Amino acid sequence: MSSASEPRNRLATEKSPYLLQHAGNPVDWFPWGDEAFAKARAEDKPILVSLGYSTCHWCHVMERETFQDPSIGAYLREHFVCVKVDREERPDVDKIHMSFVQMTTGGGGWPLNVFLLPDLRPFYGGTYFPPEPRHGRPSFRTLLERIVDLWKTRRDDLTASATDLCSRLQEMVVHDPDNAFPTGPRELHGGGQTLLGEFDPVNGGFGTAPKFPRPSQPLYLLRYARRFGDTEAMQAVLHTCDRMAAGGIRDHLGGGFARYSVDERWLVPHFEKMLCDNAQLAALYLEAFLVSGDARHAAVARDILGYVANDMTHPDGGFFSAEDADSEGKEGRFYCWTHAELSALLRPEVFNVAVARFGITPQGNFVDPGDPKPEPGLNVLSLAQAEVPEADRPLLDEALAVLREARARRVRPHRDDKVLASWNGMMLGAFARAHAILGDEEFRTLAERNLAFLREQLWEPAVPASVDQPRRPGTLHHRWRDGERDSVQLLDAYAHLLAGTLELYEAALDPAHLAFAVELAEAMLERFQDPVGGGFWQSGAETPHLLVRLKEDYDGAEPSGNAVAALALLRLSAICARPDWREAAEKTLRLFAQKLHQTPQVVPFLLCALDFALQEPKRVVIVGDWLCGSTRALLSHAHSVFEPHRVILGNHGPVDPFATTLPGDEERSLAYLCSGQACQPATRDGAVVREFLRQSPPPESPY
Repeated sequence: MSSASEPRNRLATEKSPYLLQHAGNPVDWFPWGDEAFAKARAEDKPILVSLGYSTCHWCHVMERETFQDPSIGAYLREHFVCVKVDREERPDVDKIHMSFVQMTTGGGGWPLNVFLLPDLRPFYGGTYFPPEPRHGRPSFRTLLERIVDLWKTRRDDLTASATDLCSRLQEMVVHDPDNAFPTGPRELHGGGQTLLGEFDPVNGGFGTAPKFPRPSQPLYLLRYARRFGDTEAMQAVLHTCDRMAAGGIRDHLGGGFARYSVDERWLVPHFEKMLCDNAQLAALYLEAFLVSGDARHAAVARDILGYVANDMTHPDGGFFSAEDADSEGKEGRFYCWTHAELSALLRPEVFNVAVARFGITPQGNFVDPGDPKPEPGLNVLSLAQAEVPEADRPLLDEALAVLREARARRVRPHRDDKVLASWNGMMLGAFARAHAILGDEEFRTLAERNLAFLREQLWEPAVPASVDQPRRPGTLHHRWRDGERDSVQLLDAYAHLLAGTLELYEAALDPAHLAFAVELAEAMLERFQDPVGGGFWQSGAETPHLLVRLKEDYDGAEPSGNAVAALALLRLSAICARPDWREAAEKTLRLFAQKLHQTPQVVPFLLCALDFALQEPKRVVIVGDWLCGSTRALLSHAHSVFEPHRVILGNHGPVDPFATTLPGDEERSLAYLCSGQACQPATRDGAVVREFLRQSPPPESPY
């Protein structure tokens, strides 16, 4: 990785850690923007857009092999205009070019390298290209020379190809706003059945290697299991949670999970750790705990959140984005151990317990695929021994303490310290939910500080119209780092922060949080909603240099902005009695009805939204001072049951006006338990609250 301390190109003035990693390349990189595109038009050169992120292993490999090569830099400078993009800062730019590469090659990933005409239409793209021909891939230099030759001799063919491919890309964003509303049970049942058809009953998870957790899938299956009375689906989720938690994909010393496993057993991870993955996994393990009652699931959630609190939190409350897979130039170096290394660190009886528990062998279980001279005998820690005899517990605790201390002396992987509103919204929601379910006050404090940080650094309230200027809606910037924020407007930022703020409101009932959620919802609708066609655009209307404006629906590593927005608006509508917000959510579901019907397995979070939309939510209305102990006690009971079709609200702030009319008690808070238009008599009894939420309708038929 090149040093940002000796800049040679324009990326040296950027804030993105990924762009700064390339600031010392001999390539004449530009950031995405006017300057690069004007140069391409003026000099009539093709554009190379190279996308990645700062903790991407193969991005590092291609940089070392190719972009640090002075001859490659000179060739690129002569024949191309080169643009670097941090795909985490600009997921809208990334989505367009990833869709193009997937459409033309059938695959995708990062680094993503796409070649464009000067008018930004792509004509060729791929992912990693080696410095020499390898595994059927041309060398990067050969590819560049071929493109230069075509540019000189067959420009018309390139232009015609770009025109055809862009027409096909445009077709991807066409949806039918006149779809009938999804019938519901058919789509919900079909989605669950499809996911269960991909379930691995031995190792847990869905599909084969490489295995990604994709928490939206098991989160939906828990809702599917409840609606259709499918205990096998519930067990599939719990088994998946158990196997992931036992695997090497989990960091058994420092907490948190790596991005994915390269094998089907969750044993050998790709070691990068992402905030968005850990936020979703914390939410999954919290729901698994509510369903199972197994304290191990709660412990995994605490483990994840402890990692974020200790290693991924800015002193002022923002959450950082990621940690690298590599350290000292080697993947997994920070995390792996040899048999001999542990033998030297641990007393013999402690060593024996650690070897049995973590599956340590002299042969090892991991080889760095990118290391030309890999170190032999490296072991990724996993829970090879499911249960430790009680007599060995003190020995295991000693082993863990020694290994943590030894690992703390190693060179830690690079940390991407930018703060993204979207991923922070996810983690805010996870901390808030953990406080509500587990009762840890530290989690609430972290959630409150995070929201305060985001409002201070990334949020600008709406500005009313005046004689001098028109009204401006509230503005949520996407990225903050090192005291500066960007100007990018993304649906994901608004939708995820709205969802996280709602979780914090339902955990604490602070009316200020609900008021902010309303502001966010109004700004999101004004900036991104398509009121005619339905759904939400991924980026703001004023965003320049986008070939197409997309409505994202696919749940990859993260749930789509449309799905998150739809579910958040359905919940907020039920809390505030705003049918217009429900209508916006339903138009989104209608827009994607064909996707829900034909390929529901790729939109599991949209299935979660549909599941919520098809059943009137139960309402727990807590009347009283939101700061008092009796309110906290009732909230604890209300959050102790897995009931995805419920909302919790107080009687202060912009709530349903009906809630403000409910009579209270001067001494203790009361809970009103409401279904439809009817409420049960007020209660102070937490057991009554729990029983109300446990009651569920008979299992549905999918037909």
